[in-house]
Amino acid sequence: MNTTPSNTTAALVVAAGRGTRLADASDGLAKQYLELNGRTILAHAIEPLLQHSSIHYVQVVIHADDVERYRQAVTVLHDPDRKLRPPVFGGPTRQISAFNGLDALTGLEPKHVLIHDAARPFLRSATIDAVLLALTEHDGAVPALPVADTLKRSGEDNTIAATVVRDHLWRAQTPQAFRFEKLLNAHRQTSGNDQTTFTDDASIAEASGMNVVLVSGSEDLRKITTTDDLIWACQRIATFQEHDMPALETRVGQGFDVHAFADGDAVILCGVTIPFSQRLSGHSDADVGLHALTDAILGALGDGDIGTHFPPSDPQWKGANSVLFLEDAVRRVGERHGEIRHVDITLICEAPKIGPHRAAMTQCLSSILSLGHDRISVKATTTERLGFPGRGEGIAALATVTLALPSSS
Repeated sequence: MNTTPSNTTAALVVAAGRGTRLADASDGLAKQYLELNGRTILAHAIEPLLQHSSIHYVQVVIHADDVERYRQAVTVLHDPDRKLRPPVFGGPTRQISAFNGLDALTGLEPKHVLIHDAARPFLRSATIDAVLLALTEHDGAVPALPVADTLKRSGEDNTIAATVVRDHLWRAQTPQAFRFEKLLNAHRQTSGNDQTTFTDDASIAEASGMNVVLVSGSEDLRKITTTDDLIWACQRIATFQEHDMPALETRVGQGFDVHAFADGDAVILCGVTIPFSQRLSGHSDADVGLHALTDAILGALGDGDIGTHFPPSDPQWKGANSVLFLEDAVRRVGERHGEIRHVDITLICEAPKIGPHRAAMTQCLSSILSLGHDRISVKATTTERLGFPGRGEGIAALATVTLALPSSS
């Protein structure tokens, strides 16, 4: 592969665990070697990394007892560019296994590294795009989902001791992406550390002071840990003809929104606060761009509109950040095993000027949607002084979204 070493990206798959919670269902076989639709869970986890054009090397860390199982598992993989490197052995903890994998990559001098759990078989290319994109501004990136359930802390006898506030709590997933040298140094600093709470690489990065950002994860990135997870994976794989090559149909949705100006000092458009002589009036933060886009996604899903799910008559949404509405629509796409492929937003106003803020809007949308910048269009136009936008009375927005959904949906 003709790639400058300083610009390469490596992927590390940690597959040295024993998966004891699935011992009964697996008859003692490590869960990553259980089969889904004729391929092991491990093979499903590796395949998207091999096929992604931005990943140049794939390193797998295995248990020393699994050499033959691993060899059989990877024989089905399509690897024309020979990205898959010989496996290395892990250690007694995930932290040691990940460090062994990173150490095996040092000679390649990759710029970035993705670390993925072998028990997450349904990785989509959009998630890889999202975490890699985040590395342009951050030391690390973790796909994650907001915690939806009420959380309880129990006492020693399993009685409820406290309710945990779930605001700002997220479920971390993989692949987690990092700047390679910084993560390697962080691992070296914690090597031999007695701390046992390093359950993922992001926690090691955080402990070393690295700047790690959250990006939108996916319900499909569920980790196979219990028998229920395995049943879910079997049902999910049955939906598709091949992994990551589902029988898809294209859906197109359109959205429109308008809000009037009111006294204020800033407007919020596509998640970006823009200083201005007025604000937009609405029950929430009146972000016309995100409202139009949310309606477009819901329209493509055939799932109502913002008012259906977040009625303005409900006081809990007064002043709400419209990012919440868009994240909910994205979640609904994930629940249908779909993908957002492209979004196009047109903001209609005389002022403020949109051009200086377009890059920030694109970045915000990219983070929420897990889409590359080349799949996001934000543009602006005027009405040549005609109508309410032309008279400076408010801002309107049009949005179009393209989704891919399983045809059975």
